[in-house]
Amino acid sequence: MAIVQISQITNRKGLAADLPQLAGAELGWSTDTRQLWIGNGTLVDGAPVIGNTEILTEFSDIFNLAAQYTYEGTAAGYIVQTGPTAGTPVTTTLQNWMDQWASVKDFGAKGDGVTDDTFAINRALNQLYCQQVNPQIRRTLFFPAGVYVTSGSILIPPYATLYGEGPNNSIIRKTASGSTGTVAQTADSLQQYGNNIGLNGATPPTDITISNMAFQSLDTNKIVFLVQSANNCTFRGVSFIGAGTTSNLNTITGYAAGVSFGSTTSLVTTDILLDGCRFTNTVWGAFAIDQTKGITITNSYFNTLYQGVAIGLGSSATGTPTGTRITNNVFDNIYNSGIVFGQYSTLGASGYNIFYDVANSFLGTTNPTTYVIQIASNNNVSIGDMFQRTDAYSTNYARVNINNTQSIATTNGVQLALGSLVVQSGLAATLVDNSLLPLFTFNIGSTGAVNFKVDYSITRNSVNRTGTLWVTSQGIGAINYMEDYTESGNVGVALTVTQVGNTITVTYSTIPSTGSNGQMYYSIRYLN
Repeated sequence: MAIVQISQITNRKGLAADLPQLAGAELGWSTDTRQLWIGNGTLVDGAPVIGNTEILTEFSDIFNLAAQYTYEGTAAGYIVQTGPTAGTPVTTTLQNWMDQWASVKDFGAKGDGVTDDTFAINRALNQLYCQQVNPQIRRTLFFPAGVYVTSGSILIPPYATLYGEGPNNSIIRKTASGSTGTVAQTADSLQQYGNNIGLNGATPPTDITISNMAFQSLDTNKIVFLVQSANNCTFRGVSFIGAGTTSNLNTITGYAAGVSFGSTTSLVTTDILLDGCRFTNTVWGAFAIDQTKGITITNSYFNTLYQGVAIGLGSSATGTPTGTRITNNVFDNIYNSGIVFGQYSTLGASGYNIFYDVANSFLGTTNPTTYVIQIASNNNVSIGDMFQRTDAYSTNYARVNINNTQSIATTNGVQLALGSLVVQSGLAATLVDNSLLPLFTFNIGSTGAVNFKVDYSITRNSVNRTGTLWVTSQGIGAINYMEDYTESGNVGVALTVTQVGNTITVTYSTIPSTGSNGQMYYSIRYLN
């Protein structure tokens, strides 16, 4: 009914437990809970129910008042019917709905680029993942966009799931001055790390997932992220950023790496996936000298580093990294080699990577200074890798060097290396009529081989020849060669071999003229 007049406003106060039925429009103040109430009035007055209605204040429990939440999805243009049937929708309290994930800011982290958030982040990880074994308590820890400054290591325990709003937006940044240790590292369920992992009955690092954020070190000598004694961990869309530049990444400084993989004798790091990540401004993008099993780095980007990935550069005492797969990545602006499988690496595979300005000492692609990929132990492969380095700049430093190991490598799809045997894919040349011209050159210095063999076939004037040319160098300017062939007629082509310095030249002659060019297909193989 319409309000005709207000003749009197009365109010009461007392404890919440003693709140009586208020008269219509009468106010009641609960002194202990600081809640304000107003009487509904009678049904005759038009009130829907008899009772008291709370007037919201800063002390009201809004989540309790709005007790239930039901998903409706009205943006779809209709109300979505949740639940097992249309008549039994799933409802939950607002508190439970909001608790489906946790923000690191709920634990006091600021992300303002100034405040030291080390303690707050580690406490959040401890509360979510170290207090209970019930999986329901292990909610995802969200890092809203911001720079989270740290001075100590972030210790990431088992079953942790961290995600941010993108590697350029959610950044954990470790200061250079006064800081110790890594930016972040895996830890056990008691947040013990290093050689203490697994002690006191703790669960070792396992089932950790990190996505859409960045870890950055402002110290050129520090590891950005250490994956130690961990199992079944995934990194997606994560950036690992150091403080190095092209002016100081021309040598190995400490063991600074974007990601370093470590193990102990009893706890071997196993089954680690890095997908769509970025490795920049450190000595190594990724580095492993301890025993590891099944590390995969794929769809990632390596830029401004001393070396891209270095595996097995340690000693027999540190163990052997095995099963390392490096596939579908891009390497650019790398001072030294893009990938190194050291003498203590086995079962390593490099495949379908693209190498731009790599192994040129930051001097550009026309100034090669070492091999793009180095394989120093048996049972490693480089298959389908592609290189910006052309044949003209591979004279002194080949794109792939397998060091006489029992390994396999291909080079831009034109050369296959099987251990010490190197076979070029089929080459073709037009033999110009009535000419004396070089067919190809072979450099002893770049290949390490003093002998090679050429298998060929020639067609000219409908006449065919197939044969083999053997070449042996006996020193500077000393050359021996032998040719054996069979032909259907006189092709009219002669092959000769000469040597000047380390360069051997195979020359063809089509003199005298027959009025027709010839077509030659050939393959070169040698042992280096």
